[in-house]
Amino acid sequence: MRDIDWDDPALAVLGALDRGRTAQGLSPSRLPAWSHAQMPDPALALVAAMTSGVRLSFRTDADRIELDLQETGVQIEGAPRMAANLDLFVDGELASRRPLDRGPTLVIDLAARPPGIRFEAGAPSTVSFDGLAPGPKEIEIWLPQSASTQLKALRLPAGASLAPRTSHAAQWAHYGSSISHGMEAAGPSETWPAVAAGRGGVELTSLGFAGQCHLDGLVARCLRDLEADFISLKLGINVVNLDSMRERAFVPAAHTFLDIIRERRPATPIIVISPIICPVAEDHPGPTGSDGASIRVFDRPAELQPGALSLRRIREILAGIVERRRSAGDLQLHYLDGLELFGAADVADLPDGLHPNANGLKRIGERFARLAFALDGPFAAAQLAKRVRAKRSR
Repeated sequence: MRDIDWDDPALAVLGALDRGRTAQGLSPSRLPAWSHAQMPDPALALVAAMTSGVRLSFRTDADRIELDLQETGVQIEGAPRMAANLDLFVDGELASRRPLDRGPTLVIDLAARPPGIRFEAGAPSTVSFDGLAPGPKEIEIWLPQSASTQLKALRLPAGASLAPRTSHAAQWAHYGSSISHGMEAAGPSETWPAVAAGRGGVELTSLGFAGQCHLDGLVARCLRDLEADFISLKLGINVVNLDSMRERAFVPAAHTFLDIIRERRPATPIIVISPIICPVAEDHPGPTGSDGASIRVFDRPAELQPGALSLRRIREILAGIVERRRSAGDLQLHYLDGLELFGAADVADLPDGLHPNANGLKRIGERFARLAFALDGPFAAAQLAKRVRAKRSR
């Protein structure tokens, strides 16, 4: 077996805005290094380091691939460690799923105030994918969405070829909360954005950050600077969870976020998605809390209610923002009610009242793909244009 240099131009690290090169290998992050100086919460750096949607991609005729890595997983005190897996795709089809359970663990105590975190040590793993079909093939290795990942070594047989991927698919960038991050998914290729990307035949950059979707300007600048053919923004649930904004701040924050993206992407199709159902917060403002098993809201005095945001009010606000901007000429801006993706009929797959389970996430992805990538969907024209350009360039 021979080691592949992490800087080899044939090796793509998709979905990461920072490769995080170290003496030990790569520590991919979904936000660039410059953004750390602007982060308002250390938790944003933590969840950005979790490799949701990040994958290694290359072309090879190898019959065996070895990967040395160390995942740092997450566990809620009193519950099992969140499953961390690698998904191997060969020529676009899921060929293998391998569990990772040897790495360190961050154990979070939600009952403490503030929540406590302790670190449990772990060890690296070596994962071997054997018996691959002969001949050239497109390889994607999806890294765990529920863990940060340090990549230590990638090996191929000594005589195996290594070439760049050949995909010319359209590029989709998505921003959202824990529901988009998808820790509850069955595997890294089954978060709802990953499912939708697979159904739509597009390449995904997932900026779904658990607990950290608060319209941060640094994320808007990342989206502005990405070469994305289309963008989606799933907004609102974390604003209610943390009670981080009232209506007076939320409305201009949403406009400013869109303005930043439009500075360099004036004609890129954008879908603004409002929250899916969260029964306790539909008509009751946040903040919310969790005991690890279920979500709840906190009561507040009546004099502190004006301007506080419920999910129903956020949906009204986002629909109004999109309508006003479309009326002003931005016809590539679209609104999608989150209840069309996951509503009252789906709550059986909402075990804690906030986060869909694996089946629920998969259903969201399938529904979004049908709505966004259909022939008359908001992303269809840009996707077709990308295919035409790619065909002409071959």
